[in-house]
This record gives sequence, C-alpha cells and structure tokens, in this order.
Amino acid sequence: MTKQFLFLSDFDGTLSEKDFFHVIIDTYFQKDSEKLYADWDHKVMTDLEYLSRIFQSIGRDEAGIDEDILRIPFDPNAKKVIDHVQRLGGDFVVISAGTDYYIRRIFQHYGISHVRIFSNPGVYANRGIRLNVDPAGKYYSPLYGVDKEKIARDLMQDYQTVFYAGDSRPDLEAALLADTIFAKGKLQPLLDEKKKPYVAIRNFADVEDYLNRHKEVFTDGSR
Repeated sequence: MTKQFLFLSDFDGTLSEKDFFHVIIDTYFQKDSEKLYADWDHKVMTDLEYLSRIFQSIGRDEAGIDEDILRIPFDPNAKKVIDHVQRLGGDFVVISAGTDYYIRRIFQHYGISHVRIFSNPGVYANRGIRLNVDPAGKYYSPLYGVDKEKIARDLMQDYQTVFYAGDSRPDLEAALLADTIFAKGKLQPLLDEKKKPYVAIRNFADVEDYLNRHKEVFTDGSR
C-alpha cells in the first residue's frame, strides 16, 4: 500500500550545523587542519577513505568519543520537524555518508525515535571508530560508502510525496528524485546548474516554517 509522504534527510551539515569530522579535526588535529581540509576539498582520496582514516585516528576511549559526539552542533529545530512529520503520518529517514555510530547516539541523546538510518556501519575499535562497509552491499558506493540515489529510489516507491533535505554533492542525485528539495550550502549551486527548483534553507527552522505554510503538500500526492 502506498503511504502518504516520506522525508529524507542528510545528517552532517544538514541536521547538524557542523560535520562530525570537522569536530574531530578542529579538536585533535589543529596543527594539521589546513592540510586535512585541503585534502578533503581537493579529493585526494575518496570520501569513504578520508573519513575512515579520520575516525580511526581519534585516539580516545569509547566514553571520550561519546563526549566528542555530543559536541556535534545538532540543529535545535530538527526534532520539531521530525516530530511534525511523524505526527502527520509521514516517515522521516536519514541517509548519511558518515556513520550510524554517531547518528544513533545523537538521536538517543535528543530523544528522537522511529527514524530509519541508512549510513556506513561504525563500531568502536582501537580507540577510534571503524567503518564496516560491505562492498557487496545493496547500496554500496566506492566513493561514499552509501549510494544515496539508490536508497532514495528504492524507498520512494512506497510514497506519494517525497521531501529531501541536503547540503552537498553526495546529496545531489537523491535530491533530484524528490518532489520538494530543501537545500543548504553547496547543494544550492549544484541544483541551480541542473535548473532544479528548491527551497533554500539555513536550518530546520526554515523547513518547519515552509511545512506550516504549505500544508497542502501533505495531501496532494504527486506520484
């Protein structure tokens, strides 16, 4: 049976104001931060390889890493939007090229439940976070670990209306499949290049405002 609507969202930089790997670099690798950020910008390795190295190099026990995770500046309006979506009968799903290790802990900390998470599996190992990515997995991407477009394409088949919120290049193909796109940061010019309309947002307060002003999007199925 087709459900009414689905809200897909990236995590780092979208549901949070700062990527977790930025938190780690700025806290523990300040002397090397310029090079580390340059390597990220110039894509000297895949995002998956880069994040795997950063997360494995944290050098703290599990309790210490939990403290680091709680330094992630989680959008204070995100829970309101998630609750709003769920209250109206929609499903909220996170698609992230980071790791579920910190996303699940953030959601637990803020009392967020009933949210499916598609992300790179992570476990604590050797004073860091190890990403356990399966190259044979259904949604595997050699660049990001997870292929957001494949996930979105599969999930959206069961819904009349799909929203997508994202902020960067890995979100582009998945966002293009949605009926309404909420775009931050680098995703905006990428959508401009595709001549794809979107709702420009700074944070989830803007998402909440849009949903309150456009209640018809929850009833007008476009699939």
